[in-house]
Amino acid sequence: MSTPTLVPMFAALGDETRWSILEALGEGDASASALAGRLPVSRQAIAKHLAVLEAVGVVESETVGREVRYRVLGSQLAETARRLDAIGAEWDRRLAAIKRIAESL
Repeated sequence: MSTPTLVPMFAALGDETRWSILEALGEGDASASALAGRLPVSRQAIAKHLAVLEAVGVVESETVGREVRYRVLGSQLAETARRLDAIGAEWDRRLAAIKRIAESL
C-alpha cells in the first residue's frame, strides 16, 4: 500500500460515523437499513458512508436476495496497520540513532 492510497484511507477512517459503521460491521455483516437501526444516522447517510468505505476497500457489498449486505475486509485494515507499523519502526530507528549521537557528544 503506497502513501497515495493511505491518504484516502485515513480520510475515510477519520470520520466518526464511518468508524462506528466499521465497529458495527465488525460484529457481523449488515445492510444499510440494519445499520441505520443501530446507529443514530439515517439509512441514506449510512449508504453514503458505506460507499466511501467501499471505495477505499475496507468494506465490500454482496447482494443477498433484495438486500445489499456489507462486510468488513480485515485484510485491507491489517495492511494499513502493517504500513503504520513500518512507519513507526522507521521513526524509532531514526530516534535511536539521534539518541546515540547525542549521548556520544
